[in-house]
Amino acid sequence: MRKHSKRYRAAAGKRDRRAALPLAEALALLKGMPAARFDETVEIALKLGIDPKQSDQMVRGAIALPKGIGKKKRVIVFAEGDKAEEALAAGAQAAGGPELAKKIEDGWLDFDVAIAVPAAMRFVGKLGKVLGPKGKMPSPKAGTVTDNVGLAVREFTAGKIEFRTDAGGNVHGPMGKKSFPVEDLRLNIEAFLGHVKSLRPPAAKGNYIENVSLSTTMGPGIRVQVPG
Repeated sequence: MRKHSKRYRAAAGKRDRRAALPLAEALALLKGMPAARFDETVEIALKLGIDPKQSDQMVRGAIALPKGIGKKKRVIVFAEGDKAEEALAAGAQAAGGPELAKKIEDGWLDFDVAIAVPAAMRFVGKLGKVLGPKGKMPSPKAGTVTDNVGLAVREFTAGKIEFRTDAGGNVHGPMGKKSFPVEDLRLNIEAFLGHVKSLRPPAAKGNYIENVSLSTTMGPGIRVQVPG
């Protein structure tokens, strides 16, 4: 059985595991918990009322949070010619076609987000087994297959996040840093919840968002009241 640190136990002792708090109270509790030695990331976890085994109930998307996430991401772009130059000018750390695909096939994965123009997907398709398990495969639903590479690079570099349901029907995502003002965290969380609600699959029955919880990188989860 995993043994938690004294700091974790002290933080866990401040909450009632069974109580779901209004968002403002949950954030106040989270901010008041003992701090780690670094600026922890605030994470959200949603349990969705979907059947993750059904392809028409998968939830996937991307959102640029209004207050960012406090971290810049490393972005690469599959594009050639003018589009590659546009990507590099916007801040991409690498851009290219078959040569970039070959570099990744050979084991290079030192980036956070991969974007592709539609014309370059012929290079990217064979990378599914490499990028898919890492959550880095370009996808139109996630906004990472686009001809507007300049905008996409700027948004993802600044912290635009991608998300998708896992095998248990859960969605996870970073909402910022613990050092963020409460109001900034609230705005990010409300924007994320609103966006996920807008993606409700037509085939989903009953309650869509069943549970919401917040935590920091090294902290315990705090249940949050499900928004109406």
